[in-house]
Amino acid sequence: MISLHDILADAASGRMPQQGAGPTIVPQPSRRDAGVIAFTAHHVIFADLDQAWIRSRLPAGDLSAPLNPPFLRELEARMERRVNNIDMLALAGPCADRPLIDLVEVMDDAHPRVQRARRYRDDVRVWTCPGGVLIIGRGVAGRWEVAIEVDPAGQGRGLGRALARAARHLTGHPLWAQIAPGNAASVRAFLAAGYVPIGAEALLVADSPR
Repeated sequence: MISLHDILADAASGRMPQQGAGPTIVPQPSRRDAGVIAFTAHHVIFADLDQAWIRSRLPAGDLSAPLNPPFLRELEARMERRVNNIDMLALAGPCADRPLIDLVEVMDDAHPRVQRARRYRDDVRVWTCPGGVLIIGRGVAGRWEVAIEVDPAGQGRGLGRALARAARHLTGHPLWAQIAPGNAASVRAFLAAGYVPIGAEALLVADSPR
């Protein structure tokens, strides 16, 4: 059986799911991770639910239904979880050499940034610089994910773009970014740093992710 890890690995290599052939329904890669990913004209639903029940909630021929509120509300009720957000999903390959921005890695496991990141990711590493934070860890289906935070005083100066770009120099793996579409500054920063939109994603979050 194909897994979400397989689908994401194919996407990272440029092999997208076949348009119009979905939805593809796969098991959750972990107890923590459940949700829906929308690629172009193809949705992937990863939830430990009966496939017949899932398909019965999707109107035939409606390619947008899996990421629309009526279906997501059904998933929330059935799984007793909540949709965290509907994010843009972007991807970038690794870069050689050192980052162009000076970063200091946080080595304290009790640091609040580290603790928060570990609720949703494994193998978390956190770096800081004046006005910003960079987080890399293994998230959904073990993929490598990046998140950045820029203090209000540091916004509008290109720091977000520099942090997003720096992340590509800190790992040899493709990097996935989940970006709230309404956060236009973050969208611009990741696009300017070379990340390419792949699709959209809604994660179903439990009160206790693990």
